[in-house]
Amino acid sequence: MLPKLVPVTDIKRKATEIIAVLQRDQETLVITEHGREAAVLMDVTSYRMQERKLALLEGIIRGQQALAEGRTHSHEEVMARTAKWA
Repeated sequence: MLPKLVPVTDIKRKATEIIAVLQRDQETLVITEHGREAAVLMDVTSYRMQERKLALLEGIIRGQQALAEGRTHSHEEVMARTAKWA
């Protein structure tokens, strides 16, 4: 689904109403200025969820890079390293 485009003048005039809609619907808005995309506005819950997803994806990418570079450990090595944490 494409984000809704909202002119910056609407944000200035109806900020409280727009924030209430964002919180209720959890949709992302693209703010336009002079007819061009200028910024993105989203509710905090969606933003935090997006940040967690991004962090997870970055971790997966780091793991794939480590695997490709041969930076791996056997199960026994991992168990020995983590045993001292218990």
